[in-house]
Amino acid sequence: MLIKAAINGGRGRDEHPAIPLTDTEIAAAAAAAVAAGADVVHAHVRTADGGQSIAPDAVASMVRAVRAVDPAIVVGTTTGLWTCSGHEERMAHLAAWPADALPDFASVAFSEEGAAEAAALVVERGMVLESAVWHLDEVPALLASPTLRENVRILIEPEDESADDAVAHARAIAAALRAGGVTAPLLYHGYDGTAWPVVRAAIEDGAEVRVGFEDMLVLDDGSVAPDNAAMVTLARALEGSLSLSSASPASSAPSARPLGV
Repeated sequence: MLIKAAINGGRGRDEHPAIPLTDTEIAAAAAAAVAAGADVVHAHVRTADGGQSIAPDAVASMVRAVRAVDPAIVVGTTTGLWTCSGHEERMAHLAAWPADALPDFASVAFSEEGAAEAAALVVERGMVLESAVWHLDEVPALLASPTLRENVRILIEPEDESADDAVAHARAIAAALRAGGVTAPLLYHGYDGTAWPVVRAAIEDGAEVRVGFEDMLVLDDGSVAPDNAAMVTLARALEGSLSLSSASPASSAPSARPLGV
């Protein structure tokens, strides 16, 4: 099972004192997550005021910091529109990411304007592509995208507040993707109260999982997570204790490329 560690997202220190914000902190957290069993790391570049950025110099600085700690770490980042003024600026930033400090992979949300164009540029620049769907009604746009077959995985990110609803929604999206001919591995992840139930569903369905401070602040028992590595360790333990379902939409995927690249 592939585990992605999403180590910070847009969280602030007011939510948890261990959120990694600086490049040095991100690099250390990435290395610790991999040592705990994560296969790939997803990190958001953070600005001094607590914001997020995909500006070329900022992304390059973060990537170089991670690779200075361990060049074998597979690190990716977001292309989310909330990191910039809009799609036009996003495309300009992606085009200007330095070739010698590109993330290994980049995520594109198909809930956003210009997603297909951004996904094509990620592939053109030589990065591995992940595409994300947040709602069932975004599936047709993803299925129609020219880069559909280029995805290393499809991220399923239900935004429902109820854990039961989020799990059902993730499985409905998975079924729709498989019915549409998607053969890439699927990854489910939730947020806060839905996060661990969605992780458990993903493991049961034979899907990939994502854990880390971007998605949750606590462990499965509700206790505060000390760091990202503890969440990765727990996910590995859950993998060993939960039975995988052989009849789920996600389980028909081929074996995941272990490093996501």
